[in-house]
Amino acid sequence: MAEFKTEYGFLMSHHLELDVFQSHFPAFEFSIEKATWGKHRWETVYGYPLIGLSVWYSPLGGFEEIGSAIAVYPFINFPLFQGRKQSFNFRLGVGVGYLTNYFHPVENYKNFAIGSHFNIAGSLYFEYRRRISDMLTLSGGVGLTHFSNGSMKTPNYGLNIITATVSISSYLSRPNPHLKQKVLPELEPFEFDGKKTLDFDIGISGGLKDMSQEFGKRFGVVAIYSNLFKQVSFKSKFGVGVDLTYDASDKFLLEWRNDTAKNNLQILKPGVSFAYQLVFSKISFVFNFGIYLAGKEMSEGMMYQRLTLKYLFVDNFFANIALNTNFGKADYIGFGIGYQFNFVYKRKIKH
Repeated sequence: MAEFKTEYGFLMSHHLELDVFQSHFPAFEFSIEKATWGKHRWETVYGYPLIGLSVWYSPLGGFEEIGSAIAVYPFINFPLFQGRKQSFNFRLGVGVGYLTNYFHPVENYKNFAIGSHFNIAGSLYFEYRRRISDMLTLSGGVGLTHFSNGSMKTPNYGLNIITATVSISSYLSRPNPHLKQKVLPELEPFEFDGKKTLDFDIGISGGLKDMSQEFGKRFGVVAIYSNLFKQVSFKSKFGVGVDLTYDASDKFLLEWRNDTAKNNLQILKPGVSFAYQLVFSKISFVFNFGIYLAGKEMSEGMMYQRLTLKYLFVDNFFANIALNTNFGKADYIGFGIGYQFNFVYKRKIKH
């Protein structure tokens, strides 16, 4: 299916410095969508969602300092309620965004929002869809589009655009008459089959924290982490996490405040966290909500949060991208690899 969406909204001013950019403006989006029918187990578990790829554009009110924005991102459109001709859906998309203008200390010092051309683009929508014929579907809803570089380049207040939307979508060819005949596939080797299991993830990641706006420097961050999960359904795993982080900026900040660390052990930050994993076959999202147990530099607070996109690329090896935050403020983006151990402690399955 092809979908064209028109939007109208505003830039949410979540920092005082962004008040000057408040205005109402349009946005436009073109998407290619595909209906799922149960080829993979996760499609069945999540109610046969739509999957697709979108291109999004907005002039952002015409301000020269922030310019315009374009984003390209894959998405999944989950049905929260679904009838024969109508549905209420939640759509999630994550991809790459490009902003034509960004902060420069001399040439564009009024742009306090973003410090780079390229950013992560996130999209959240709640929408109502109504099929008006075998070929056409109308929809309307509200959405949030977010641009951020995860503090890889400061400033990084980010842009949050809230919009109301109206769209029309059409099949590019006559739809398959057997599309409604959903199937339930065989389990893939790493998928949950009802056994009592524990999964233990261990990995390492690294990233850069940009503090050039304040100090003219960038600092490396390395983290070793582990999560112990109990899988409770096809969708969900709950567990606990333990990690150890070395942030080179902590040593610099201590020296800047005329304080010192006797050794690097005082800079290390061990942490414990509550962990949740949302599973989509080989891809999953991991959420950690934790607290640092030690570390001499704690100017950002003891609490931390981490959102990880995890991908099992061969056997039990995985790659991931993690956004580390302190109460919603982006700290750094880490890129890593790891290994997932699977332990079955009860093989008997009740029927």
